[in-house]
Amino acid sequence: MSNHKIEGLLGLCMRAGALSFGNDACMELIQKKKVKLILIAEDAADRTKRNFTFCCNQNQIPICFYGKIEDLSKAIGKTNKAIFGIRNQSFAFEIKKIISGGDIIG
Repeated sequence: MSNHKIEGLLGLCMRAGALSFGNDACMELIQKKKVKLILIAEDAADRTKRNFTFCCNQNQIPICFYGKIEDLSKAIGKTNKAIFGIRNQSFAFEIKKIISGGDIIG
């Protein structure tokens, strides 16, 4: 998959100030509906995945599971971050597009 593209977009999103990370910060954004996409590492705890899936479904916020904690954390210059809240619609759209396989031609 396009692993480096997503990591690059997360880094850009971080530098643009449109990224939040961590349990509490992302949960608050979901409840206030100020987040466009929640990205959770595939190796995050099952309980965390369940809680965020439930909250995102309740608030109609898209959620994606992708990558490993180590790789995604490294992309934003932090350590041990499993949950990312993208607040910019353009970044959220591009990340979702890459995860879903990009544009289908034909």
